[in-house]
Amino acid sequence: MKRLSIFYLFLGFLAYGQQYTKSEKSRIMEGEITTPLPIFQKEDSLQHKVLLAKSIKVKPRNRYTKILVNRMKLALLSTKSGVGIAAPQVGINRNIIWVQRFDLPQKPLHYFLNPVITWKSEILNLGPEGDLSIADFRDQFYRSKVIQLKYEDLNSKKHIEIIEGFTAVIVQHEIDHLFGILISDKIKEQKNKNFQPVQTYQEVVK
Repeated sequence: MKRLSIFYLFLGFLAYGQQYTKSEKSRIMEGEITTPLPIFQKEDSLQHKVLLAKSIKVKPRNRYTKILVNRMKLALLSTKSGVGIAAPQVGINRNIIWVQRFDLPQKPLHYFLNPVITWKSEILNLGPEGDLSIADFRDQFYRSKVIQLKYEDLNSKKHIEIIEGFTAVIVQHEIDHLFGILISDKIKEQKNKNFQPVQTYQEVVK
């Protein structure tokens, strides 16, 4: 019975995210914490390994999570033209992303903790994508037009949203990063698939 209790405690520990490691804390706190963290690049072999690693859950109510979230936002803003960033891109394999919300007024930046796509449309969008971690790379990618996203905020509050359009594309791109998927590799897989155009309709209101 005691072993069973320990087992369930272990499962709970995994479900709610592991504590930050010493190296993660060091990375999050390096330099001045009110400045952006440097963005990892594929061209650097050690940084590339981090970008290819799968991320794990994060504890929302944690001081390091809050600092990491803020420094990720600053990193994204420092790029001037970036529209999204994932924690692996600043060297931390944790499930955190920032996305510019083109689907909302004033197009604000929005963070998502432990984001999970619970549904996505079969109808796809085809459009250009680049990556902050891959210099001089841009190509056309297929992404679902509409997704349903489950995520948490820094207060551990859970949210479910339907997101569509270009914002849905950005979310899918950043969540790929959490699985160690880079668009430079994704394009190779995409070329082995077949896609066909479909016709859609919109009601005419007289």
